[in-house]
Amino acid sequence: MPFWGPTCRWPLIVTDMSNTTISENQAGIAGAVSAGLALGLTELIAGITALVPSAIASVGSVIIDISPRFVKEFAINVFGTADKGALAIGTAIVGVLIGWLVGRAARTRPWVPWVAFGIFALVGIAASLDGVDISVPLTIMAIVGSALAGVFTLRAMTSVVETPTDGLATNPHRRRFLAQAAGVGTVAAVAGLGGRQLIITRSEEVRQSVALPVADLTVPAPPPEAQFLSVPDLTPIVVPNDEFYRIDTALVVPRPDPETWRLKITGMVDNEIEFSLDDLMKLPLYEQYVTIACVSNEVGGDLIGNAKWTGVRLVDLLEQAGVQDSAQQLLSRSVDGWTSGFPIELAFDGRDPLLAIGMNGVPLPPSHGFPARLIVPGLYGYVSATKWIEEIELTTWEGVDGYWIPRGWSKEAPIKTHSRIDHPRKRETVTEDPVVIAGVAWAPTRGIAGVEVQVDDGAWVECELTSPLSDRAWVQWKVELPLGSGDHLARVRATDGTGTTQTADKQRSAPDGATGYHEIEFKVG
Repeated sequence: MPFWGPTCRWPLIVTDMSNTTISENQAGIAGAVSAGLALGLTELIAGITALVPSAIASVGSVIIDISPRFVKEFAINVFGTADKGALAIGTAIVGVLIGWLVGRAARTRPWVPWVAFGIFALVGIAASLDGVDISVPLTIMAIVGSALAGVFTLRAMTSVVETPTDGLATNPHRRRFLAQAAGVGTVAAVAGLGGRQLIITRSEEVRQSVALPVADLTVPAPPPEAQFLSVPDLTPIVVPNDEFYRIDTALVVPRPDPETWRLKITGMVDNEIEFSLDDLMKLPLYEQYVTIACVSNEVGGDLIGNAKWTGVRLVDLLEQAGVQDSAQQLLSRSVDGWTSGFPIELAFDGRDPLLAIGMNGVPLPPSHGFPARLIVPGLYGYVSATKWIEEIELTTWEGVDGYWIPRGWSKEAPIKTHSRIDHPRKRETVTEDPVVIAGVAWAPTRGIAGVEVQVDDGAWVECELTSPLSDRAWVQWKVELPLGSGDHLARVRATDGTGTTQTADKQRSAPDGATGYHEIEFKVG
């Protein structure tokens, strides 16, 4: 029997399945693998050409946009930096489950697949048309074609009329059906995973075609006194790019073409101007060690990192545009429409924000904002750290809100003074004597003046600090204590350069950053 089955002749839309003896479970399997095939094909086409966006990513991005704040917090707390992958997988799973239901319904209502996959196509198209540098006709054809492939496959697999025989082994129709289902499922998986890998590979190839110039003002590599190299599990003073946290709303990393990408400065300026990537590279470039953090970082969390950023001083760009006295807010916009904003005076108060084009000595990785992003020392990322930036708009404070402000987060968000214990790990058993307790502490723009550790409600003990790379970067700290065998509880607190000690009051990350002491239980054995 041909793959499409004997009753699946054109026009498929009039095929009558009301007398079929195919089981509900078989119909459900057919619907699931057909939906998977449609999703996989959209991903494959997006991988073949940058003119068509990933439909899964586009729908997932809409889900992110309409989700309330508590959903975002839950996703980050549960999945951490893997939240994007979890959402992409979840979106695909939901699509496959809906396909299961559609397949079961198609046993007696042959019009259901056409309606369901038609809705799938419309949703995918609507979500995809805001993509960066896409072709609308190609996007529509790709999504509609993938949906039609799903319908035809489902209709073919469910149009087989079984002959009543006993047992799977003696029923050729069921054996053939299972072979078809396995084949379609394999094609769907290969198409989806292969398409995603093509997308990732293309982004990296574009980035590698760009060479990062040598900065006019460089900073030296961290000296030995700036890091405790012998403490196990201690976060490095400069976090490698592939270990650096990533939190944003982009389900699939945007991939602007560096040849056509432009940064525009608009709004309340004397001269609206724009820069190409080549223009930026010809301007004076500066290096800075800056620690950045996500506002969703809970006490003791790892949504924070320190890197060496290379870029153009933001004030140099703003001076070329001529900021008007009436401007109150610097609003930045990403190529995918995400926005953030902060008071304009913070650009000129000496913290030296960068329009960064490099990270740890190489062009920005795609997941960290290639070709350019903002780095504003001392501010949480959701109000400042726009990745894949394409526009800086000078506006009033009340005129526009950044992406997360209407979703319940504070409009002003300075990074709080914090500290974290990296060693020992939670509930770890250590045998060293004396016991080394170590971690990192940060207060960007204010610096860290001191760190103290308390064990088992005893006295607070002053810790040894590494030499700071700058007042914008974190420091490592450690203390060695003679502790007896058994269970212990350690907590840490930091004091910043203004003399302010971090608060013990516990607060979740919403609406402007978590507070409280990080504490861990461990055992000396």
